[in-house]
Amino acid sequence: MSIVEQSAKLNLERIVFIGRTFEEYIDMFSLSIEELEGKKILDCPAGACSFTAVGSKLGLDVTACDIAYYQTCDNLKSKGLQDIEHAMEHMEKAKNNYVWDYFSDIDTLRKHRLSALKDCANDMNEFNERYVPVTLPSLPFKDSEFDVILSAHFLFMYADRLDYQFHITTLNELLRVSKDEIRIFPLMGLDGKRYEHLDKIISYLEDKGCLVEEVKVSYEFQKNANSMLKIIKG
Repeated sequence: MSIVEQSAKLNLERIVFIGRTFEEYIDMFSLSIEELEGKKILDCPAGACSFTAVGSKLGLDVTACDIAYYQTCDNLKSKGLQDIEHAMEHMEKAKNNYVWDYFSDIDTLRKHRLSALKDCANDMNEFNERYVPVTLPSLPFKDSEFDVILSAHFLFMYADRLDYQFHITTLNELLRVSKDEIRIFPLMGLDGKRYEHLDKIISYLEDKGCLVEEVKVSYEFQKNANSMLKIIKG
């Protein structure tokens, strides 16, 4: 482990621990429970999302991984509650950057974020083995271990701090542990613009034999963030 990796693992203040609900995942990745049944699924990075908790209760085989999981469940729950309130305080100023259809108002958004955190924290407390600490771009999983990999609000979104090479290295690692398919949402950065190297990345993946498609989805909260990248492994 490098010094950079170690400091990232220990510095919880650099991690915003906020998550989406299971229902949001179904919509943002254009999924159905039926198509996920019998498949091994990885949520990477999962944060405080409830997809693993709720999915597991529905009989799905889901593993979550995130750098945040190096911390204790109690620390993460406390951090998550603080981060949600901090985010909601600032949401009022940025309201015009969002579409208020999926969530009718900030209070509804807060309820969804608190619900995701509660489900995640309770499940982590009871089934800790489902929550694997990782430091991307490395993953501690076997080759072709997962049928479906879902990656939300990380790749492409943080283009201001994650460079092109990081994206390529991470994608290669996701491809390594994937048997069939990877879905990434959204395709734009925090600046509201489409990731500038997306076409280059699509060409790179196609050259590796992957089938790649930009798919419009029903979920849109951040304006124009309503597409995912669907990668079928070649």
